[in-house]
Amino acid sequence: MAAAGENLKINAERLWDSLMEMAKIGPGVAGGNNRQTLTDEDAEGRMLFQSWCKEAGCSMGLDQMGNMFARREGTDPDALPVYVGSHLDTQPTGGKYDGVLGVLGGLEILRSLNDLGIKTRHPVIVTNWTNEEGTRFAPAMLASGVFAGLHDQDWAYGRVDAKGKTFGDELTRIGWRGDEPVGQRKMKAFFELHIEQGPILEAEGKDIGVVTHGQGLSWTEVTITGKDAHTGSTPMPMRKDAGLGLAHCLELVNQIALSHAPHAVGAAGHIDVFPNSRNVIPGKVVFTVDFRSPDLAVIEDMETRFKAGAQAICDEMGLGVTFEKTGGFDPVTFDEGCVSAVRRAAERLGYSHMNLISGAGHDACWINRVAPTAMVMCPCVGGLSHNEAEEITKDWAAAGANVLFHAVVETAGIVE
Repeated sequence: MAAAGENLKINAERLWDSLMEMAKIGPGVAGGNNRQTLTDEDAEGRMLFQSWCKEAGCSMGLDQMGNMFARREGTDPDALPVYVGSHLDTQPTGGKYDGVLGVLGGLEILRSLNDLGIKTRHPVIVTNWTNEEGTRFAPAMLASGVFAGLHDQDWAYGRVDAKGKTFGDELTRIGWRGDEPVGQRKMKAFFELHIEQGPILEAEGKDIGVVTHGQGLSWTEVTITGKDAHTGSTPMPMRKDAGLGLAHCLELVNQIALSHAPHAVGAAGHIDVFPNSRNVIPGKVVFTVDFRSPDLAVIEDMETRFKAGAQAICDEMGLGVTFEKTGGFDPVTFDEGCVSAVRRAAERLGYSHMNLISGAGHDACWINRVAPTAMVMCPCVGGLSHNEAEEITKDWAAAGANVLFHAVVETAGIVE
């Protein structure tokens, strides 16, 4: 970066105020947010973001998946834009920062460039990706997945929520379905700022996580079938208890993940028990096993061992079992040039930093398939996320946004 940019800083107070203002839309019941994708609250959050972008002098693009693109022009009309962003949708009991910090941190870059009168050769575009969370319409990172060519758009439009409403219909209903074809935009690079969603940075006392890789993920939906029966009058040796089968399978998941310590993880976060009555032995259980690792071979090993082990457990107990792969993606290696830009930015600004492997999926994981990509992470208190108690400090937010600022401006090029 040119010497003139050595001391560039965003307006930390303005960034924090923007985060708090956005958090007023779709408030949760315990201090966080419930701004699920394609709800009225999502539409209201989009309107606020669009108004801020307009005030910053940006044009707004909108594609057929509802992805928003706020553009600040560069001096070279033929130069590929540098993209930055994340998502504004939340979990049903989500925090105020997950995703939102990346979108509003990107907006703050544009505002700060305006304040400082800085021109960049490449345009800078801030993106709000639709339905990153996947909590209402599965899978997660749906719109960035369509953008990157992993999902068919019509298939995405047909995703159904718990009330039978489709993604396509709800996108149209809230008024945020654009005309622009999805995935035709070309990028010089993409950067995403995000809270860590884990405890490592805080525990290590580091300001910044330089994300080098993203964990791969495997979701397998498991259905165990037994026989509904009265809990009081059915002898123990004569039971076909699907709930007990679940318990043994959950222990197996834990053992398999621990066998690949320290980077592999595994759990079952979604569990449905039928008929879910206090005096009926469960006759069916449906649960999703989530295995993650930065090593594809490890993920494949965990999948294979779990299926074999769960089949053996259920066979011994006289239970039926089926497996369905419902989601997943391979581990991600982020672009070396973009990662180095993030690391140089942290060093230039004097922030303590360390390499990180992202344990969660992010839009950047999909965009990395079509453009050079990297991520910046800041700590969150106790590593807590997907929880209304999610918290960061103003200083952490500013540090992350400042590193993002430097990495983006270095890539976009200052015009003297």
